Parts: sequence; C-alpha cells; structure tokens
Amino acid sequence: MQDLTKAQKARLAIRTFQTLADALTLRGNYRPSGKSGEKLAESLKLFSPEIYGSMVDSRIMELQGLEYVIDRMPRGIEKCNRIILTGNEDFHNTTFEQVIPLKRRRLSYVVSENEICFVITKGLTEVYDILTHITFLSIESQKIQEQVCDKEGNTSSEWHDLGKAARGELVLEGAVLDQAIWNLSILLGRTYRETRETYESMMRTHHGQRYNNGLFSIIYSMGERIIREIRSPDEQLTIYFTPSLQEMIAHHKYASKWAEAVKLHLVQHGFQERPLHIISANMHSVKNILYGAGALQVTGGVVPTSLYDMIPTLKDREEEVQAFAGQHGFTFLPDGSGSNIDVMVIDAAAIDHSSLHPALNIDEGYITTTKPVIVVMDYAFGTQAFEVMDELLRPDRIGEKLLTFNISSISIMGKAGILPGKKGDIMLATAHVMEGTAHNYIVANDLRAADFGDNVNVYAGPMVTVLGTSLQNRDVLERFYSSSWKAVGLEMEGGHYQQAINAAVIQGHISSQVRIRYAYYASDNPLHGGQTLAAGSMGVEGIAPTYLITKVLIHKILNPPKDRRCD
Repeated sequence: MQDLTKAQKARLAIRTFQTLADALTLRGNYRPSGKSGEKLAESLKLFSPEIYGSMVDSRIMELQGLEYVIDRMPRGIEKCNRIILTGNEDFHNTTFEQVIPLKRRRLSYVVSENEICFVITKGLTEVYDILTHITFLSIESQKIQEQVCDKEGNTSSEWHDLGKAARGELVLEGAVLDQAIWNLSILLGRTYRETRETYESMMRTHHGQRYNNGLFSIIYSMGERIIREIRSPDEQLTIYFTPSLQEMIAHHKYASKWAEAVKLHLVQHGFQERPLHIISANMHSVKNILYGAGALQVTGGVVPTSLYDMIPTLKDREEEVQAFAGQHGFTFLPDGSGSNIDVMVIDAAAIDHSSLHPALNIDEGYITTTKPVIVVMDYAFGTQAFEVMDELLRPDRIGEKLLTFNISSISIMGKAGILPGKKGDIMLATAHVMEGTAHNYIVANDLRAADFGDNVNVYAGPMVTVLGTSLQNRDVLERFYSSSWKAVGLEMEGGHYQQAINAAVIQGHISSQVRIRYAYYASDNPLHGGQTLAAGSMGVEGIAPTYLITKVLIHKILNPPKDRRCD
C-alpha cells in the first residue's frame, strides 16, 4: 500500500468529514457519542484544523479555539443535548427566544434550556460550520469529563468548587477569583495566565453575558453535559436535520427572495437601464469613503488630511453619515428574505463631488455622462455566494417585462488568510481553486499590484476557496502554497462567486466583457502559530487595508475604464 503524505491524509480526512456531514444531513439525525459522531470526531482530529490549535492533545483544553467557537454559536449551546437544524420554521409568534451569536450572522432559537434550533439560510457551508463546532465542543467536553471523573464516575472536589463559581455562589473578586482561576487552570491543563487571559477576554467581548455565559459556566456546563450523558442514555446529545432543511439545500430558496427584492428596489428607483456595479463588501467602507468627509463638514467636524485617519472619527457618527448619504443618492435595503445580506444602493450621479475627501480622484464628467449605480451587498457565507450571485445576475420578470440588467462590473473584496505574507497585506486573485474538488476558475482580474501603491505588500496568484474557516489544515495549505499551485491565500466565497459569474456569461445574462475584480486583505496567516483567526480580530489594523481596497475599487468604478489585468 502506498504511503500517503501528511497533506494527502489531511485532504482525505476533510473529504471524509464532508461526506459524513452530507450523509447525516440526509439520514436525519446522529449522536456525537455514536459511531457516526465518533467518525466525525476522528476525521476532525486527523486533519487537525489550525483554528482549533491543541484540540488533538488530550492533556489540555484548547482555549483560543473554544473562545472562537463560543463567539460564533448561540448562548447556551455548551449545555444543550438536543440540537435541530432546519430550513424553514416560523417562530415569530412563539415564546422561543431568538439568539444571534456575537460574531456570526446565523438565526437560532432557544426552544428550552437544553434545546436549540438553527434555521439554516446559507446552505451547506453553514451546516458544515455548525457540525464542525459541535464536534469540537464534544471533543473538548470529553477531555473535561475524563479529567474530573474517576473510574467509578465520581467527580473531584475541584469540580464541585467550579460548580459553585459557575452557579454564581461565589463572589468572583480578588483572592476568590484568583483561587477559582487557579483551580480551573489545573482542570484545563493550562497555565494560570492562559486561563486568566481567556476569562478576561470573554468578560470583555460578551458584554456582561449578553452574548454568552462566562468561562466558568461554559466549562462546567460542557463537563456536566457529558457526565449526564454517561449516566443516562436519555441525556445523550442528538443532532436532528429536518426534511425542510433537506429540501432547502441547493434550491436557492432564500437567495431568490433576496435577489427579487434587490431588483425590485432598482426598478422602483429607475435604475434598470443604468450601468450597475456590484460590490460584495462590508456595510461601512464604501459609504464612509463616499460620504464620510461630507458628513463631517456638514456637522462642523474637521476632515483629516489622511483618509485612514478620517475613518476612526466616523465611529460614533454613523447616523450623521447615513443622513448625509441619504441626501446624495444613497438608499439602504435591509434584508427581509432571511439571507442576512443587507444591500446599499448608491446613485453616483447624485454624489456631491465638492464634499468628497481629497484622497479620492474621481472623474465628474464621466459620472455625469454614464450615471453609474453602485450596488453594495453584504458578505455572503461560503456556498451561499453562488446562490445569491446566480440569482442576482439572471434576468427577472418585473410586472409585464423580463428585465436584463446592465451589469458593468463585479467586485469582490474581503478578508482572507494569507500564505506568503502577514496580516494587513493584500491578495489579488488570478484564479480560484475549489478545495476538495476538480473545479478551478481562472480570473481575468481588473486589478494589479500597481493600483495599491508602494506602502503595502500585494500578492497576486490563485486563491483557495475552502470548505470553511474551521476546516483549515496546515499541511494542505502548505502544499497549495509551496507546490506548483503557488496559491497566495485562502477564503470561502470567491470560487462560488466565480462559478455564478461564469454561468451567467455562458447563459448570456451578462457580457463576457464585464470587469471582474477580486481583492482581499489578510486577516490571518494559518501557516504561522498565533496568527490564526482564533487569535482574535485585527481591530484598527484592518482599517488601512480595508479602505485602501475600497478606494481602489471606487476609483475603478467612477473613472473611465482602462485595460488592466492582474500582474
């Protein structure tokens, strides 16, 4: 039998996890403690995602990975023994509490103290993401149980003390807090300082437990759930997939409603025959660049000479910027489809050029002649990107007419993991390589390194579209970087967007001459320890690359086009 390399073993494990997840979704349920759940855990351990750090080490708890997961899952997930994934539920008239995680836009409801229901609106990527996090929590929960229970199943005195802290029976201040953290660090196999840093980080980010319970409560609930599960089969964690989820996947249910609302909005504002420029981006950078300086001027504020210095001054002026923008061609379309993708529409012909920041170099005559319209859509999530872009680009029947919109450019900007560089660097896609498949897409990128000046490192090359941020393996990524692929980064949506764009060209929905632009800034480097997404967000460090990319895209859209291709 041929020996496999580490990268090949990891790719096999990722494929196994994906195949199992697909099969379980069709089967309808599984238990992490059962054979299927053990296989999922086995494959997750085998490819050992970078974001989960020391998960495979049975001696210690993975704290950064735990915080990453807890921030992206609903409050109380750690103690649930019944989790439902569904595609269509109307809970509006029930007593169920809607819970939105701190750092992931997903819809979930607390049905009871030990039951949570996820409403899946973003397709298979969201299913993989949730199952990966659940599997991680199960692995870490088993570590806790093995640490605090003896062979007879009796729990230690340290566990009882942790229970007091978790239930709020102790005043966690001063020496009492120090002692509690020290006891917890022994249970977790971590140092006092590591445990203290995680405790304090959770206290800061969860805002008084608005988003999630504190570290003591989370660890205790994780351990108690496994202990109850071992003592009683009825307490075993079970994940259910409803028939409505199986029917929804790959059928664009939410995406079609979303796209229909966007197109109707464009028609109602008379933009159906104007050149449309689509940007997939955040919901602040385009608006702030075009309207931030004007809002400051109107309210008597000082406009900093540097564009990047201006952005922090707008932090507490969002309403002022929105009001000014609304007077100069800006409209906001909140999502009502369940896709969680809001949209901003900007009539460039109504922009007040005298109020623009001096750093912007825009051809007013070109705008007056062509009257471009900018459609900014919030970030999609994984495979959802194909669904929403596919629906947005296709013709639609509005009233009596079948309308084909005049798409002039499509720009994708966002954050991604970088392979050759560091946080804050910029990546330009020359192709998208779909991890785990034979689907690869060449990109005629209308951006090049020279567009960004000399003050930032820019890397141009293939981007790997991964199954999920939680499914990154160092050996697989190293192979994409050092082999003939010469990949410069990894992300989750680009390949799916390009698949939809290519399909639209083939079907004649858009011209093959539509300008395509892909630019990412590096939010992490998964090949370097301490630089994964679990290490935390970039904060103010992300301002410069985010707004540099935005500025370049605005210049491309609002100036006469030139024949440029990626270096």
